[in-house]
Amino acid sequence: MIAAAFLWCMPNPKETTMKRIAAVLLLFSALLIPLAPAGEKKVLRAGIIGLDTSHVVAFTRILNNPKNEGDLAGVRVVAAFPGGSNDIPESYKRVEGFTKELRDKQGIEIVGSIDELLTKVDVVLLESVDGRPHLEQVIPVLKAGKIVFIDKPIAGSLADALMIFELSKKYKVPVFSSSSLRFYPGIASAKNNDKIGDVLGCLAYGPCSLEKHHPDLFWYGVHGVETLFTIMGPGCQSVVRTHTADTDVATGTWKDGRIGTFRGIRKGPSGYGGVVFGSKGIQPIDSKGGGYEPLVKEIAKFFKTGQPPVSAEETIEMFAFMEAADESKRQGGAPVMLETVLNKAREINAKRK
Repeated sequence: MIAAAFLWCMPNPKETTMKRIAAVLLLFSALLIPLAPAGEKKVLRAGIIGLDTSHVVAFTRILNNPKNEGDLAGVRVVAAFPGGSNDIPESYKRVEGFTKELRDKQGIEIVGSIDELLTKVDVVLLESVDGRPHLEQVIPVLKAGKIVFIDKPIAGSLADALMIFELSKKYKVPVFSSSSLRFYPGIASAKNNDKIGDVLGCLAYGPCSLEKHHPDLFWYGVHGVETLFTIMGPGCQSVVRTHTADTDVATGTWKDGRIGTFRGIRKGPSGYGGVVFGSKGIQPIDSKGGGYEPLVKEIAKFFKTGQPPVSAEETIEMFAFMEAADESKRQGGAPVMLETVLNKAREINAKRK
């Protein structure tokens, strides 16, 4: 276009003055095109299901920051469905407050159903603190083709977790779930650390409050188990659990002979941390200073690319580890194979299809 306008501007006795003027204006406008601001990239509209966790406020503040750049830019929370569970105080006592904060302080539209939410958004954050309704809540999301992040725990049972990933494959819609601890810089870097060398084992610890409607470690122990698997990687075959009123210790044996342990704390000082045992050294896990932003960055990247940063297989293995720990407790501390609890979960799903 610019070349043509330039040629039209060349002296030509056959052209009228008006045509030459028009050609000059054409050239001028063509030269200005590269200088005009390019159209803004499409902003992905994010919707939230479940307003009963502090994560919804924190995640919205991070994603909706007008100064966002890089990975965090281009995703904005626009609508939310409150949800809530009537039999868990940590849910029903907090829905009203978080709903009000999102609506009144952050300008988020509050809708009356998941179906209504799906008409207004491109991607979904499933944040319900209760893992039991996650399967039911995610089904319409997957059917609508909306990429979805599911906050911990991914489900209220191992069978439901398996079904969620099965439906993800069926509808060809990516799903990703993780604790924020997986992406803390100190935890993420412990797996590939020159001072540690090859990871030979790990002891991870963290709070482990229990909730009667969920398998014991699903509710809060999941954070420490996620830390353990971040460093050890997948490959656990069996679990032995020791349980008392104040403490849980779940020890896994990996297929290559390595040992990984989660210590769940219910009395005394807590916090997150642990020790990595390596071929070159032994080093404590640095779990400070992570916050939610590293996870939210991964969520935003996931929404844009459709590539989960954690595989379905590893997430399933984590929850099989925790279910095997429950089964070990029921059996008085006997070792339980992960494949055993996975087979039971598959049988449950086969019967309800």
